[in-house]
Amino acid sequence: MKLRVLGVLSVLAVLIVVFASTAILTSASRELTQELQINRAASLNRLAQVAFDAATDGGDATQLQTEMDRYSELYGEGVLIRLQAGTLRSGGLSEDRSDVRDAVARANLNLSDTALAPLQPFGTGSEVISRSFGSASQVLGEAVLEVNPDAARQKLRDRWLLVGVAAAALAALLLIGAARVTGWVLRPVHRLNSAVTELEATGRAGNLPEAGPPELRELSRSFTRMARTVSESIDSQRQLIADTSHQLRNPVGALRLRIDLLQLELQTARERKAADGVLAELERVEEILDGVLRLAAAEHRAFEDSAGSPLRSPTHGLPAVIDPYPVLQEETERASPAARLSGSSILLADPPDPAVHIACNAAELAQMVGELINNAVKYAAGARITVAVRVRKEAVAVEISDGGPGLSAEGRAAATSRFWRSPEHRAISGNGLGMTIVDKLAAANGGRLLLAEASPHGLIARIEFPHAVDQGEEGPA
Repeated sequence: MKLRVLGVLSVLAVLIVVFASTAILTSASRELTQELQINRAASLNRLAQVAFDAATDGGDATQLQTEMDRYSELYGEGVLIRLQAGTLRSGGLSEDRSDVRDAVARANLNLSDTALAPLQPFGTGSEVISRSFGSASQVLGEAVLEVNPDAARQKLRDRWLLVGVAAAALAALLLIGAARVTGWVLRPVHRLNSAVTELEATGRAGNLPEAGPPELRELSRSFTRMARTVSESIDSQRQLIADTSHQLRNPVGALRLRIDLLQLELQTARERKAADGVLAELERVEEILDGVLRLAAAEHRAFEDSAGSPLRSPTHGLPAVIDPYPVLQEETERASPAARLSGSSILLADPPDPAVHIACNAAELAQMVGELINNAVKYAAGARITVAVRVRKEAVAVEISDGGPGLSAEGRAAATSRFWRSPEHRAISGNGLGMTIVDKLAAANGGRLLLAEASPHGLIARIEFPHAVDQGEEGPA
């Protein structure tokens, strides 16, 4: 936007400079032309008067020729005067030139021609002016004067140069002023755009400085008030969810205890079956509450990271540079018993050589990998599950793949939505929050979760992180 506005202002500034310079240069050309014309017309009139005196004093043209030679020597311009007794010349001007013949013919008709064409700075050649002399009823002769405008052209070129330098300086000043004005007007707009993007991504935006035109200052104040209200509302909603989930755990725990005690009193198989159904629903409620709590913690971490919050707990802190392979080893061992019970097998691929490092909180990486392995064990029962660290040119990927039924393209796109469950997996217990938690924690640690189709079937869950240098290998600061 700044370039577009600055481009329009720059074009206007250049047009203003061009029009002003053109007007000044046109005026300078007209002024110098008039000055030259007046000067040469005066010289022509004086020579015509001397020629008239020579024509009326008996035909002695010696003084006239002397005046003509002196003029030509002084100005470097030719003079031709035709008398009844003959034609006098100086400075090499003769009737061989067509313009001289035309000038003599017009003067013979008693037509004076002392007008000069407007000067051009890079023109060439000379012009002639002419007039007749004599009495009111008789033309006694014609006087033709060559006008060499080179000196006037040089003056005009000097003025062009001066005006050009001044125009360039004025254009530079106008462009600098346009850039300053554009920046002054658009800087609050850019800040507002950044604040809107930050509010959309993090639910929080800092106070905008009140700068720029009055309308934009008022807009900044209004946005700051709105952003503060939105942030407080989001924080309240997030805290409400976390508090509600946490507070529900106590009555749910008490309810489980009562059900356990009740089961001891039941006698018939029908009563025990009914109690088992109630216990299954209770366990589902506990699973949902646990998932909501973990999701609230993951969203809080993602929010802190994207908002750059200085309030970080000692547990999370800034992401450390770690080798992800030991975390994968630990989570693979932890999930192996559950995999054997479901008929699945977990294969941990060999570590990359040399070892790679990522900037990630180790506990949160373990939580993400655990969620993905548990999902594979749950939804790909009896399949082979592979856990690996893949090294790519642009990223390091922690990859969990399985040979299960997998997900459709639409399912992979919706898998990170809260409480989303695949229609094919409705019969399997779950709350639809695992992928959402992994996605939030990956974003909080500067990574991203990608889901892809495995070949020939199955699902690949990949968490990509940028390459990082091991802090122990870094040199001193």
